[in-house]
Amino acid sequence: MTSEQRHAPFRMPDRLFADVAAGGGSAEAVAFFERAERARRLLLLRTLLDGLGPLPTPLTPAAEAWAVLKEAAARAPEPVDRLLLAPATGGWIAHLLRRLHGTATGPELWSEAGHLCSLAVSASLLAGTETDLRVPLADGGLYLPGLGLARLPGADPGVRVGWARTKGGVLRLAGPGRDGGEARLTVRPATEALPGGTSAETIRPSTASDRPPTEPAWLPLRTLTHRTPSGPVAIPLDDLDPYRDLDDPLPPARLEHAEAEAWQRLFEEAVGVLSVPGGTGPGRLDPAAIRSVVPWGRTGVLPPAPPTVGVSASSGDSFGAMVIARPSSPLALAETLVHEFQHSKLAALLHLFPLLDDDREERYYAPWRPDPRHLTGLLHGAYAFTGVAGFWRDRLAVATKGHERPEGPEGPEEAAGPEQAGYHFALRRTQARLVVRTLLTEGRLTPQGRALVSGLARTLDGWLREPVPPAALARARTAAALHRTEWRLRNVAPDPDPAHPSARLRPDRTAWPDLRTHAFAARPTAPRTGDEHLAAGHPAAALARYADELAADPAEPHALAGWIVARALLDPGRAARRMLARPELLQPLPSG
Repeated sequence: MTSEQRHAPFRMPDRLFADVAAGGGSAEAVAFFERAERARRLLLLRTLLDGLGPLPTPLTPAAEAWAVLKEAAARAPEPVDRLLLAPATGGWIAHLLRRLHGTATGPELWSEAGHLCSLAVSASLLAGTETDLRVPLADGGLYLPGLGLARLPGADPGVRVGWARTKGGVLRLAGPGRDGGEARLTVRPATEALPGGTSAETIRPSTASDRPPTEPAWLPLRTLTHRTPSGPVAIPLDDLDPYRDLDDPLPPARLEHAEAEAWQRLFEEAVGVLSVPGGTGPGRLDPAAIRSVVPWGRTGVLPPAPPTVGVSASSGDSFGAMVIARPSSPLALAETLVHEFQHSKLAALLHLFPLLDDDREERYYAPWRPDPRHLTGLLHGAYAFTGVAGFWRDRLAVATKGHERPEGPEGPEEAAGPEQAGYHFALRRTQARLVVRTLLTEGRLTPQGRALVSGLARTLDGWLREPVPPAALARARTAAALHRTEWRLRNVAPDPDPAHPSARLRPDRTAWPDLRTHAFAARPTAPRTGDEHLAAGHPAAALARYADELAADPAEPHALAGWIVARALLDPGRAARRMLARPELLQPLPSG
């Protein structure tokens, strides 16, 4: 590079911004985000290398490890680039920068910094170069990013220094043994596509392994596969990388083979759900854009997985990664993939533009949370649930075209019927639009932020005019009112001066389960509880059931929220609107 060269400013074309602002994202927009994340990743890595320079370490120094990476990149630029841009690499960089700034904790700092040596070993193996590095071992294990986990037989436990030598794609690993000698292993690392057997070829373990057969010396990184017109796509199913959890490091949690196969089957079915022809609007997702799926909370098929996703998460440090607790329903997994990738897109956009001036005070209502949120959380929620609303809009369109695929036990689970799809579409478009209004009226958006949120508003306003089955629409409106009412009862303290109302948060607020959002998706056929009567469209019967519950506990928020909404449905008007607007002002024991 000469001194006369100049780098062009990194700009997002207006048409791509408009595409993303509407809640969608074409392949071109996603590719732009990946280029932007690459630039950011390399800048952060440069900052990290500067910070690691003076750090004392028994391992190969950072500058030497980086030189190995550069040599590998010169020979095999594409695989090494994928390695550096992998989500877990971003998680490691962000975590280690926080450690260097004293805002995070972890094991010995030199061992976490030594992950750069592990990256260098992986890069050398991928490129076929030759190198010799001192690397960190955790209980005799060396994780090789993008490849898998090598485990020395008979190794000394704890954090130790090992030696990794690479040549022609073969790894020779050595480290302290429990008997005071040296443990050794030779292996040709490779990943494993699901379904199928291992593609790693163990060449010659140098010592007899004392591990049981269930603990092999090489654990390959598994990949979820699906076919596309341009060929098969492999997405890591990452249960090994110490930085896969988007936060602090954690040990490997290897999935049982049956659980890994269950993930593959479910993923293939979820990809089928997402295969809606035409368009790149909100709710559409090309699964090839996903960079990794991290299974959370379970390693075996027992107990059976629930039908819905209990936990999912993503991070701006790890573009394209998503931590997901496996459900049993492909429909639920497909919805979650859309939801989490929406977060990834918005996080990438936030890395390019300041979208809002957020004081980070958690005081705003989010219809999908039990707790108050800050403005950035609201923006993320609005963007994610606009995508979710679009996902259910597509399901509704499929379901209303002649009911081509039956719903329930007699047909595939991905075939959501008009009632289910219509309910979720109506609920999420209403909730997202409410939050968009909050963001627009708070006056804290930057010009780019206002352009983004205005784009979401235009999308949602158009959707609000689209027809939904009447019963599903009624349940969605009732569920939205119930959530907001219960949220205020649990989080907002009554203001003693009604003439000057202000939302003061209760000091005793705690987390509470949202029992109604999914329960109201279907109309009960034999209602018994207050919630079931309300979901069935019987507010009078629901009111009586809630009154019975309140007789025992007049301040119970769940029953009181149900009572208020049922009463408002029976007697709509100004009084009902006041009661719904500020339910916390209601006397603990309602009369009538």
